[in-house]
Amino acid sequence: MARMDAQLLAELTERARRLAVPGRRRVLGLAGAPGAGKSTLAARLVERLDGLAVLVPMDGFHLAQDELVRLGRAGRKGAPDTFDAAGYVALLHRLRTQQCDVTVYAPAFDRTLEEPVAGSIPVPPGVPLVITEGNYLLHDDGPWAPVRGLLDEAWFLELDEPRRVRRLVERHVRFGKERPHAERWVRDSDEANARLVAPGRDRAHLVVLMS
Repeated sequence: MARMDAQLLAELTERARRLAVPGRRRVLGLAGAPGAGKSTLAARLVERLDGLAVLVPMDGFHLAQDELVRLGRAGRKGAPDTFDAAGYVALLHRLRTQQCDVTVYAPAFDRTLEEPVAGSIPVPPGVPLVITEGNYLLHDDGPWAPVRGLLDEAWFLELDEPRRVRRLVERHVRFGKERPHAERWVRDSDEANARLVAPGRDRAHLVVLMS
C-alpha cells in the first residue's frame, strides 16, 4: 500500500475541499499507471473530507470474467478494451447532474472475486464531490476520450517505477496469485498498460509525486 507524506496529503485534501461546494456536483479524477497509489489517495481524501465526497472507482466497469473469456481478452484483463468505457462515461454524465432526492448507484470491483459488483456504491444527491480513480481517465483514445471533459479537475499520480512495480507484484500476491505468475502479469500486462497511460500526464491539471 502506498504511503503519503502528511504535508502533501493535507495540501491535496484542501485542494479537493475547494471543489466540494454544497449545491453543485463536481467530479475529481485521479489517473496514473497501475500501482501509482490512486485508490489509496482517493480513499484518504474521502475519509478526510468527512461526508463531502464519495469514491466511485473506474474499476467497477471491468467486464465480467465470463465475458472476457468469450471475447478472448481474459489474458490481458486491465487493458482499455476490457472495460465498459461507454458505461463509465454514461455514469459520469449522470453523476454530474445532481438531482434532488435521487441516489445514484455505482458498481464496485471486488478484488477477492476479481469481478465487478453492480449497485454497490450509493452516491446521495447531497454529496457535492465525486472522486473517481483509474488508469484511463486521461486516455484520449476511442471511448475513453470523453472522460477528461467530464472531470472538473484531473490529477496524474506518479511513483518511481521500481517501487511501483514492487507494489504491483505484492498486490497481486496478496490477492491470490503465485509470485512467479504475479511477476509475469506485471511485466506483460500491467506495464503495457502503464505505457498507454503515461501520455495522459500532459492532460492533467496537477501532477502528484507519490512516495
